[in-house]
Amino acid sequence: MLLCGITLAAAVLAAVLFCVTGFAWWVLPVAFVGGFLGFLVLAFLFLWAVCALVDFDKPQLHDSKFYRTVANLYIQALPVLARVHIEKKGLEQLPQEGRFLLVCNHLSDADPVLLLQTFPKAQLAFISKRENQSMFLVGKIMHKIMCQMINRENDREALKTILKCIQLIKDDEVSVAVFPEGYTSKDGRLQHFRAGAFKIAMKTGVPIVVCSLAGTQYIFHNLARLRPTQVKLHLIGVISPEEQQGRTAVEISEQCYRMMLQDLGPEYEPIDS
Repeated sequence: MLLCGITLAAAVLAAVLFCVTGFAWWVLPVAFVGGFLGFLVLAFLFLWAVCALVDFDKPQLHDSKFYRTVANLYIQALPVLARVHIEKKGLEQLPQEGRFLLVCNHLSDADPVLLLQTFPKAQLAFISKRENQSMFLVGKIMHKIMCQMINRENDREALKTILKCIQLIKDDEVSVAVFPEGYTSKDGRLQHFRAGAFKIAMKTGVPIVVCSLAGTQYIFHNLARLRPTQVKLHLIGVISPEEQQGRTAVEISEQCYRMMLQDLGPEYEPIDS
């Protein structure tokens, strides 16, 4: 939508200048390209300005509708600009009502962007490493849409983050998304899961949406070489609250792991297995 608006504005500008300059044909492409780039810069400056207003010292108590809308608007444009082509499968299984826990494998820093772009109405809030809060613009948007920073090296602090996510779902603020591997996979293969995050679903009685991503590890490599990237995003299945009854977090974690590995294929199987 953002790129469509910029393209339309650039086209209108080019048409106006074409008429003003006495119908000189060379004006059309020059004015369109210049207008497109100019409006793109203005869009970036607007994003920078709204992010400059964010204060990390002020606790975010609710999901910001304004910043959520801004995030969705800009995120829709990023795969187009990066020339990422996404094969989406199984999205019809996404729960249409109520909150849920979304789990997915983790290959790249681009993964949250693609999940937000695919599920714009889900109000996803990610559990993310603390270092991401310092990312330019991104960290401030994450703060406003209720993403929760986790200290992966301190179990007590990590538990506080899990409890906070449980409360957010109980309060119907957001749905929570987590990468249960805990880290970005360095070799692209599916790493073993940390079971603690699955307690978010068990303690709140919400479904677990199991997704898989393939190919995102090549996005930045291909972008630097001006090449397109083919990515697969599959919603593999949904584990209902009833299916979670009487089971441990470890058992549910292992089920999700098997579901992802079966969908991704043997080339994603960890070497140590």
